[in-house]
Amino acid sequence: METARRDLLMNAGIDVDDLVARCMDNVPLAERLLQKFSLDGNYRALCQAVQDGDRDKALQAAHGLKGVCGNLSMTTLHALLTEQVLAMRSGDWEKAEHLMPEIVRKHEEVTVALQKAFS
Repeated sequence: METARRDLLMNAGIDVDDLVARCMDNVPLAERLLQKFSLDGNYRALCQAVQDGDRDKALQAAHGLKGVCGNLSMTTLHALLTEQVLAMRSGDWEKAEHLMPEIVRKHEEVTVALQKAFS
């Protein structure tokens, strides 16, 4: 992976080296997987479920997005979602909702970095 692209992704909280290792050092595969991140519907589902107060759907979407972020080595976003899922499962919905602005900000940061890296 070219240095500028790698640095852009790393600065957005994506552990590129870990992702490439997960892909058995197949850089083109890692890049294709990152490019598909925007196709995952869990983020939109999470935002809508939190807005609607639908706790079951919010938990399902947060858990799904956490898995996607973990698989793509999006460490910062994954950590936020892990904290949110734990809060939801423990019934602390105030904390789960309180995490949304940071999740939204970090998701936007990752999305912008991906668009810049692969445009």
